[in-house]
Amino acid sequence: MRTRGTQPDVPAPESPWSEIEPGLWMGGHQFRGGSGRLQSAVVRDQFDVVQSLLRLPGYGPGPGTEHHVWPIPDGPLDGTQLAGVIRLARAAHEALDAGRSVLVRCYHGYNRSGLVVAHTLVRRGRSAEEAIELIRARRSPWALHNDLFVEYLRTGLATARLLEELAE
Repeated sequence: MRTRGTQPDVPAPESPWSEIEPGLWMGGHQFRGGSGRLQSAVVRDQFDVVQSLLRLPGYGPGPGTEHHVWPIPDGPLDGTQLAGVIRLARAAHEALDAGRSVLVRCYHGYNRSGLVVAHTLVRRGRSAEEAIELIRARRSPWALHNDLFVEYLRTGLATARLLEELAE
């Protein structure tokens, strides 16, 4: 399994966040801007809804922004963690339907946020493969480099959740 923690050669993204489809953004807490130096991606009021899969103090969002926090590892997820991912994707889907902008973020904005954004796209009618390709095209070729998360998407998160719960 390839994950951020085991891939020190994974480069930081060039932008703090990227629009995957209208109103649906994917990003992280760190990025490497034009200066080439690592920078903090601080959210203030740029989005209506922010979903954080990793919470670091000082990164926002600002007051008045709807904020959902569900910390998960960039590795194997248990049934409860997968249920949280499914709930976040449902909330993102509903916010988009209401005309609200959504940012889903993790550390670099590659894997954990990619899992939620891809499941949101599947809920919106795309296949898992289409969702993965779109995310990699719009965010980075490094997006969803965690092979396990790609397998969760290909299996279907609801099915993966049931399988994880049976294994517990």
